[in-house]
Amino acid sequence: MSSRASTSHRELAGSLARFRNGGFSVDANVAVRATVQVGHCSITVGADAVAERLRDDLSESVPLTVAGCGGACFDAPIVTLFYASGGSQRFSRVELRDVARIVDASEAGFESGTAWTDDFFESQHRLALAGAGAIDPVSIDAYVSAGGYSGLARTLGMTPDEVTQQVMASGLRGRGGAYFPAAAKWDAARKAAGVRRHLIVNAEEGEPGVFKDRHLMEGVPHRLLEGAIIAAYASSASEATIYVNAGAHLSADRMRCAVDQAHEHGLIGDSVLGTDFSLSVDIVRGAGGYVCGEETALLNTMEGHRREPRLRPPFPTEAGLWGRPTVVNNVETLASVPFILSEGPEAFAAIGTEEGAGTKIVSLSGVVKRPGVAEVPFGATLRQVVFDIGAGPVAGCKIAFAGVGGPSSGLLPESMFDLPIKPGMLHESGVMLGAGGVVAFDERADPLEVVAELAAYNARESCGKCTPCREGAPRMAELLDEIIVGRGTKVHLEELETLANVVNAASLCGLGQAAGNPILSALHFFGDEFAAMIS
Repeated sequence: MSSRASTSHRELAGSLARFRNGGFSVDANVAVRATVQVGHCSITVGADAVAERLRDDLSESVPLTVAGCGGACFDAPIVTLFYASGGSQRFSRVELRDVARIVDASEAGFESGTAWTDDFFESQHRLALAGAGAIDPVSIDAYVSAGGYSGLARTLGMTPDEVTQQVMASGLRGRGGAYFPAAAKWDAARKAAGVRRHLIVNAEEGEPGVFKDRHLMEGVPHRLLEGAIIAAYASSASEATIYVNAGAHLSADRMRCAVDQAHEHGLIGDSVLGTDFSLSVDIVRGAGGYVCGEETALLNTMEGHRREPRLRPPFPTEAGLWGRPTVVNNVETLASVPFILSEGPEAFAAIGTEEGAGTKIVSLSGVVKRPGVAEVPFGATLRQVVFDIGAGPVAGCKIAFAGVGGPSSGLLPESMFDLPIKPGMLHESGVMLGAGGVVAFDERADPLEVVAELAAYNARESCGKCTPCREGAPRMAELLDEIIVGRGTKVHLEELETLANVVNAASLCGLGQAAGNPILSALHFFGDEFAAMIS
């Protein structure tokens, strides 16, 4: 590939504009449009059946869009009617018996309505999730009409190095938990020795309490694909693989549809948009297991080996898949890239804080009134997420603490919820945001039992390759069990703290290097509870 794609930026923009004008367009004569959100969360409460009934019962004059989940999982299934007047009407927790009422509303009209708003979205800043829940995820025309692939058009008018510098200037860090500067991987892979380079989209997302990547793939799959194409161009990769969790069937289906449509329209394959840049894209299903989210364990499973991490160096950007220079980027990371290329790095850097530019998607669950997926700027606090977006505790409960960052992080008491969301550690005790899972617990929950569950999970998921994690993680779980049942002593506590620090310091991969964090944070914040259990 030459240093700059041969087609000019102006020619690319014109090509994309012609594609946009020839595709999806809003018919001003349509008085009412209906949208039903169908995602992995809403299917469990009958959204697919509601969508089927709406297809049968709505008038032919009322177009129906089957979108992904917009993040308000607590209200699923959600049906929205959009009127030509600019108004909208939302129907929440729809059952089959409600469809007749929705059909009646679509026929009655809503000429004086105003656009619908909700406190759940008011505090959010949606970049990666923009359009999720509204546009048709299996329509490339809908995505392009909403401005999609304009970032790619601009990308192909620059050199790979210029694209990399744009993303570096934006301050974008990886969103998978490590928060490594995203474009640094692209730069390293492009400069590594080798002719063939590979890009892998890490969509394994096997962590309990995290479901943001599925929402992105199900709601705006073309945005993820656009980000992947841009990353491949910047790193001079000619092949890309989207590695999707084995259980994420809807995500895989919608990503496969996006890949097929992009290939049909010349956005991937040979000579992308008439340039000398070519990229093949395929989808593979994950091997299952928390450790598969670790990039080198992921590479091993793709090569048919055991799901265990590799020693580094060499790093994947030097010798990754089949020994080739390989970039592994997270779904949320890549979904943030199109905004940077279309709007400029300054626009992205202006969101968030100096420490963390842009936004972070949070998976919120537990005893909150509004569980779901929310996108907030870095600098927002956990209190805003739990009490403003999540609307606080369900009736009869009082939030006491939250599990933040999953099994690789720890617990924060409610008194610490004013901590700002940022990359890296939120608190010196070992609590970090990680991939963005936040699980709220009320005062009926025992923090020691929660930590014991996290420790047991880490012990089960350990691949067994390195001794500190293989032996230390199960022993930490055993010590916690002894303490909880009242057979613990001060020696148990001392051994527990020592093990947590040793496992963190000596383990091979990210799973083991953070396996002690839940215990260390619990000892810090809930020391009295531990002391009360010691005989």
